[in-house]
Amino acid sequence: MAAPSPLARIKQGLDDLPGWLATLCDAELGKALIETREVIDRGEAVFASGVRRFEKSGQYRADGALSVIAWLRSNCKLSGGAAAERVEVARALDQLPKTEEAFARGDVSYQHVAVMARTADHVGTAAVRKVEASLLQAAETMDPGQLTGVAKNFEHRIDAAAALAEANRAHERRYLHVSEPMDGLVRLDGLLDTEGGAILRTALNAGMLPGKDDDRTPGQRRADALVDLCRRKTGGSATGAGPRPHLVIRASLETLLGTPGASAGELEAGGSVPAETVRRLACDAALTRITGRGELEAEISHASRSIPPSTRRAVEARDRRCVAGSCDRPPQWTDVHHLQHWTQGGPTTLPNLVLLCRRHHRMVHEEGWGLRRGEHGRWGLVPPIQLISAHARSA
Repeated sequence: MAAPSPLARIKQGLDDLPGWLATLCDAELGKALIETREVIDRGEAVFASGVRRFEKSGQYRADGALSVIAWLRSNCKLSGGAAAERVEVARALDQLPKTEEAFARGDVSYQHVAVMARTADHVGTAAVRKVEASLLQAAETMDPGQLTGVAKNFEHRIDAAAALAEANRAHERRYLHVSEPMDGLVRLDGLLDTEGGAILRTALNAGMLPGKDDDRTPGQRRADALVDLCRRKTGGSATGAGPRPHLVIRASLETLLGTPGASAGELEAGGSVPAETVRRLACDAALTRITGRGELEAEISHASRSIPPSTRRAVEARDRRCVAGSCDRPPQWTDVHHLQHWTQGGPTTLPNLVLLCRRHHRMVHEEGWGLRRGEHGRWGLVPPIQLISAHARSA
């Protein structure tokens, strides 16, 4: 009689696992759950190795599948996204031997490895191999979400333009759907980019602290906080002058200056944003500078970069609306933009300031559009390609 295969023994062990877990006391359960998770991740490592071999063999075509992803969807109970991610992981591990070894040992989880694979897809496996050891070291002490922040910062250092392009693609996917009332309820569904999500979380968290004898769930407190935000004005005057919503971003001087190889901005609420997003937000922001010596003791706080209310009112009185082309968005939907950014010596004075709605402000910073003053004092938008050509002619 042939010995049972390893898979048969694993299946038998899984059949026995629920009963064994039921015999454990509560104090022992935590360790058992950790070990169960390690078994699942090591199984994913074996699965990735098999997927890579299966794809190279082309054997999936014998079942009529057009790709290994299609085969995984049909036969392994995976969604299209989950199947594609596992194929991406399998391919990346072929080029990242240290990561494959750590994965097989159970030192890192499947989600850690998925972060490594996405990073390799964005900047190339050669670039990731150079820092593979340090990324794996980080993975051993960080959860996958924290590792994503480290990986995004690495991507920004390697190719800031590509990181910005990815952030712009994410921004284009944003949406919010509010359903019609049904059974007394309205369903919200949507996606926000990292910046928008951080702003929303920051605003909601301020109103989510439970009061005395507050028996609401966190989800209910979050829903109530959102409705309360919509009921009242969110700070400052009706036009946007004065205090702004508080969004904390940590960024180096090199990031503000747009220096090649600088790190991305780090949102206190979680996630990172490209350097050009930091520069857009810094057009009208309070700054806290922490010096290199005695940092916390010698912290210097000032808000000299925030547009003073009187200056904002003067810009509004002059521009009346977003100055970009024929845009007619009113002042309350605009930011004050520095024509010459203050990190490059541009003053926070009326001649160097214009009103731009948030969409056009983003276009000027993240998407590379320019502003050119035409007849009657109006500003026209200059597409990125034309702007590059003009710079080339003047060079």
